[in-house]
Amino acid sequence: MSAMVLGGFLFFSVSIGGAIAWIFSKLFQHTTQGLSLLCGGFLVGLLILDIIPSSVHIYQPFGMILGIFIGYCIFQILDSLLHTSSTQHSSVSLLTLAMIIHTIPISLTVGNLLSNAALSISLTASIILHHVPEGFALSTALIAQGERLWKLFMYFFIFSIFFSVFIWFGQYWVLTNKAQGILMGISIGLIATASVSEFILHHLRAVSVKSFIIYLFLGYLLSYSFHILVE
Repeated sequence: MSAMVLGGFLFFSVSIGGAIAWIFSKLFQHTTQGLSLLCGGFLVGLLILDIIPSSVHIYQPFGMILGIFIGYCIFQILDSLLHTSSTQHSSVSLLTLAMIIHTIPISLTVGNLLSNAALSISLTASIILHHVPEGFALSTALIAQGERLWKLFMYFFIFSIFFSVFIWFGQYWVLTNKAQGILMGISIGLIATASVSEFILHHLRAVSVKSFIIYLFLGYLLSYSFHILVE
């Protein structure tokens, strides 16, 4: 199975997540604060339930801790360069960057395994299932900023292209476990700081305490539902 075909499957996967996010945006009637808090709660759940536990089992702690620190520093630098008081487009850019970095170790691993034909079906199923949450999170963030649907698919297309490119690299280049751990840590640091700072704390005083808790809990509950489905 080629890298481009797998990239197409990823595009299909994140599009499913985007469709689910669009349905929820209709239910919330495009409430910016509600969707942002929903996204924040979902991302925190994604980190706690899936990304961090799976990464701890695979990568060395030192590399991950170093990567998280680097990710936090990158967030602070890029946020100061991109952030404006009137919009939150910086949060979407930072989240997109985090998702791309998060994809690199996975893509390289998939590229290393492509020569094993017996793994093709399981790889395809894994790609479809495990990238639906990423599509949901990114789409929720974009819709909360009022982006049009065609821009969602543009982001998904770019995401799938990066995925295909790094799968291709993975066929010829083996990244060390320590380097992959650092990259995963950077992704975790970016996702954590973006979700807490931009999607949660930014709207702390914009809604009532009750609504704040409900939106966050609903986002976490959705993340838990995805976790159960793909487990």
